[in-house]
Amino acid sequence: MFEHLRGKIAESSPAHVVVDINGVGYFVNISLNTYSQLEGKSEIKIFIHENIREDAFNLYGFMDNAERTLFRQLISVSGIGSNTARMMLSSLAPDEIANAILTGNVNVLKGIKGIGAKTAQRVIVDLKDKLGKSSLDTKIFASVDNTIRDEALSALVMLGFTKNSAQKAVDKILTGRPDEKVESVIKQALKML
Repeated sequence: MFEHLRGKIAESSPAHVVVDINGVGYFVNISLNTYSQLEGKSEIKIFIHENIREDAFNLYGFMDNAERTLFRQLISVSGIGSNTARMMLSSLAPDEIANAILTGNVNVLKGIKGIGAKTAQRVIVDLKDKLGKSSLDTKIFASVDNTIRDEALSALVMLGFTKNSAQKAVDKILTGRPDEKVESVIKQALKML
């Protein structure tokens, strides 16, 4: 099993990268999210997921381990294959997918090409608990100023909203705009609740 590859970028496109390691080129399928992080780099370390089938040996690459973890969780869902999971990670950022799953937002997942309502619901049902227990959801908000989040949450709870629904609304707002002011977060959350 390959854990990661480190080498020179011999070729890249939005769908793949060829990593040259001591004269051997490894063709690695990537998402648009990973491709966007390749810009300006001549050498990379890319985390690998191997997909070995009877008729093919495919490598999928990710710039960070969190995206690979989400990819592996997505392909564990019945009806989601490697290419569909890669399409999901190309359509939305990993934190947007995780947030949609954690908040049960079927419409966000349904907006991805190849994902219907039933598949979106299955992804949410299968992965909501797994993502809630993983460190992925804490990574989403690691960069967000927790003071803003906490103040907005406590204000909404004091206004009579349940903590769970208020937390979902605040997290959704801060995922898209982490630099938002407390007052603005509260106003937007009130419109959502």
